Amino acid sequence: MTSCGSQTKEYDWEWEDPAKTDGSSDSLIIKNGWTLQTSFGNLPEYIRVYKSANLHQNKMAVAYIAVAELDKTSFKVLGNATGYHTPNDFYNTGKETVILNGGYFWDGASVSLLCKEGETLCPNSPYVWRQNGELVYYPTKGAFAEMKNGKFQVDWVYNVNGSTYAYPAPAHNSSGSAPLPQPSATFPEGGILWSAQNGIGGGPVLIKDSTVVNTYEEELFDANSGVGPTSNNPRSAVAITGTGQLIFFVCEGRHMTEGVKGLTLEDVAKVLLEIGCTQALNLDGGGSSCMIINGKETIKPSDGKQRSVVTAVALN
Repeated sequence: MTSCGSQTKEYDWEWEDPAKTDGSSDSLIIKNGWTLQTSFGNLPEYIRVYKSANLHQNKMAVAYIAVAELDKTSFKVLGNATGYHTPNDFYNTGKETVILNGGYFWDGASVSLLCKEGETLCPNSPYVWRQNGELVYYPTKGAFAEMKNGKFQVDWVYNVNGSTYAYPAPAHNSSGSAPLPQPSATFPEGGILWSAQNGIGGGPVLIKDSTVVNTYEEELFDANSGVGPTSNNPRSAVAITGTGQLIFFVCEGRHMTEGVKGLTLEDVAKVLLEIGCTQALNLDGGGSSCMIINGKETIKPSDGKQRSVVTAVALN
């Protein structure tokens, strides 16, 4: 993987326009070896569940995606920024069709952005310590949101004096380098007020405008973060496609199924790009990774059971 520095990373694969295939909204998904699942009970006609091929990026894989038509589904953000809930707890409360674990948390509180019904209940954590506390960084971290105009998008965001700003590119921080200034209305360049109806924070941004960016360095999700960006792990992500679909992604790891180690962030980005995703955000992974359909688990959680998390996202 090349270092981003002040430039966007470039990769050797390209996004393929689904309109150039057979015209089906799921054509790229099927073309890339995903198979439709029918074992999760009755689903709305606008939501489908697929299981991956046994190999992804030349690795043994167990992965699932939930695919929903944007113009028909209801996207929800679950949780109230504090308090623990398993995915099953969330399901028993609201009975949403699909539930996927959400952003990062610590000590029972979210450290990732949470926006519900136009109100930001929690911003992304505003700083990160490195070098044994000697350096403090102010990263612009990723967020996925349904905007107030009805569109879905991924942005790098930062809370400035109570208002959330979105930027066209992240602040180019990197662990070990001198920290950049705290983000503001004018830094990084091009910032605008972020106007979301429902949104979830996480990171890093994996895909932006049909380009793999994987900005884990800039967002300080490096090797010291615990995210393990270049290691094989269970992963969760949320994305949209160029044909108007919302994608929830989850993959198993840590040998819960023999030989299945998990995927790196780069692997996940490539998998999502291959199925036509134009915007994608990584969510909390590892033992937190869990997607349930009608209350039924897809992957085997790597803790051996569902981890209690603070936030989740849902489709209904």
